[in-house]
Amino acid sequence: MMPFVPFVRVRDVEEGIQLAKKYEHGFRHTAIMHSTNVKNMTRMGRVLDTTLFVKNGPCMGGLGLGGEGYPSFSIAGPTGEGVTTPLTFTRERRTTLIGDLCMLGK
Repeated sequence: MMPFVPFVRVRDVEEGIQLAKKYEHGFRHTAIMHSTNVKNMTRMGRVLDTTLFVKNGPCMGGLGLGGEGYPSFSIAGPTGEGVTTPLTFTRERRTTLIGDLCMLGK
């Protein structure tokens, strides 16, 4: 996954979510959102319906680097493949929230 940081001015969070959906092209691969509003993050996660959804962190956080879970570089998306484990090779969906709602550590 290559870092991708678009900055687009929008009227409100709803317009931002709709633009994110449009430019994600329905691949349902990865979505990233920076917000402190859990309801907005939940709404975006449901609308985009991606395999990885990282909140308040870099895209690599969804692969276990600086986020939660184990490192895994095998992600394909809704094709039946995704973040996999060597034990099962099954598609799991992962959501990562960096910072807020963290109950362990600082």
